[in-house]
This record gives sequence, structure tokens and C-alpha cells, in this order.
Amino acid sequence: MIRRHFGTVLQQEGSYIYGTTPFVTVTEVQVTPDFSQARIYLSVFNTENKQEVILQMENSYYRLKQSLAARIGKKIRRMPELKFFLDDTVDEMYRVEQLLNKIGMPSKPVSDEEE
Repeated sequence: MIRRHFGTVLQQEGSYIYGTTPFVTVTEVQVTPDFSQARIYLSVFNTENKQEVILQMENSYYRLKQSLAARIGKKIRRMPELKFFLDDTVDEMYRVEQLLNKIGMPSKPVSDEEE
């Protein structure tokens, strides 16, 4: 629920916080069992300085938390503290694919039938 609603918050508020150029998506949210903290993992595209986007979001923490609370406040008992993390899984995947292409290996595994 937090992932879905925080994604909507970013669609509405994101351009005011980090501009219109970066494209930010919520990839995962991990909530502690007592709902005191929510670790929000974000993928950032269309910009070179991804960490700067995360810092801008941390600077607008209260605005983002307030917007999320307005959406889900009546559905949860306690609004968790939000922590933002950069999810670079997709970037890492592209980097590995480029390395494999450089050394001449196919990026897809070859099945036994194709050999």
C-alpha cells in the first residue's frame, strides 16, 4: 500500500521537489514489523546525478510524508518514518550486459537445444 501511494505522491509532488527531468519510480518498500520505519527504494532515470535526487527528497521529507499521510493515514495505525535509498539494480543490469557484450558473450543464456 505504501509503495503504490508513495508512487502517486511522487507523480504529483515530484516535479516541485527534483524537477521534471528525472524520472523516479518506487521499486520496493520494506516496513519494520512495528511499522516504525519504511525503507523506500527508488530507481532514478534520466539524470546522471541520482544521489542528488535522493538528497532533494530528503530535504523535502516533511512535505512527502505529509502527502503520504493524507492518502493512507486512515488506513494504518501509525505513519512510519520514511528512509529513502537508491535502487541501482537496473543500472547494474545494464552495466553487466555491456561488459558481456564487450567480451563477446551473449547476454541471454544459450539453451542446450541451441548448442
